[in-house]
Amino acid sequence: MITFYPGPSKVYPQIATFMQSAFEEGVLSINHRSPECMDITQSAIQLLHERLNIPNQYSVYFISSATEAWEIIAQSLTKEKSTHLYNGAFGEKWAEYAGKLLKQTESIVFGVEEIASPAMLSQQEIEVLCLTQNETSNATQIKDLSVFRKAFPESIIAVDATSSLGGINFNWEDGDVWFASVQKCLGLPAGMAVMICSPKAIERATEINDRKYYNSLLFIHENFMKFQTHYTPNVLNMYLLNKILYEIPNISTISEKIKKQSKSWYEFLNTSEKFGLNCLVQNIETQSDTVIAVQGSEETIQAVKERTKLAGITLGNGYGKWKNSTFRIANFPAIDEFEITKLKEILG
Repeated sequence: MITFYPGPSKVYPQIATFMQSAFEEGVLSINHRSPECMDITQSAIQLLHERLNIPNQYSVYFISSATEAWEIIAQSLTKEKSTHLYNGAFGEKWAEYAGKLLKQTESIVFGVEEIASPAMLSQQEIEVLCLTQNETSNATQIKDLSVFRKAFPESIIAVDATSSLGGINFNWEDGDVWFASVQKCLGLPAGMAVMICSPKAIERATEINDRKYYNSLLFIHENFMKFQTHYTPNVLNMYLLNKILYEIPNISTISEKIKKQSKSWYEFLNTSEKFGLNCLVQNIETQSDTVIAVQGSEETIQAVKERTKLAGITLGNGYGKWKNSTFRIANFPAIDEFEITKLKEILG
């Protein structure tokens, strides 16, 4: 089975061997406070810094999911109000979740063809700015995050990079909190997320001093200073992440490959209109590099899904209001070129 589902998506093929190794080495049974587990944690964090070019002063944590990161940001990094700028379902879900925990939230919605800009926000002081760098539901992305950093240098900027972390090369100084689940560009089984925090984020957490919850950021930080976790973690995924990071090249190489592949996908789709298919997002400045959304009539989309299923290929369903009129294609690092070629042959 070949899968282009945009999460959980295809895992790296080496995972099969690594899972067997984890069993043979007793990793599945080790104590999460043991020296062996701490070594796995420390090594995975070090390799994330090296492979993703994360600055040394930024802290890396393992949590249960990207959704948990929404909660941590609201509880530990927000005094009064968070501001959410989004154009899709996952940005909206983040805003709704924060609204259940905070006194105030502000939501600013923009269109899928619009380039996200600080001009969309009020010029008043923003405490915490929440941005979805890659909106999986509609296959858009915010390509330039630096404009928000320049416009709001004192704000905490939180970035949901769930469908792009591990596939796109970021300038980490553009954000103070970055987070992503591992089942997408990192090519691992679902069940863990990575959270990355700047020194400013830790300073803000110290100022707020939230210690009421098991996942309060200060409690997490204090544990990870000892290369331990704040809860019984997904030790297997930590081990698999550690192993796969040894195998993959630096993010600059991966990012170049992903962007080249996405350009090829969009060029291919621009010539597919005669088959009744085209890109959901037309603006090349907002098209995602890691998730491609393809639209057509409901009949065409259904026919394509049936044809690909018969060929042993799984496509991603459409999402929200585009559920029946689109399908989505993951453009993640673990997906091989021959798989892309096979899908293009079927679509063409």
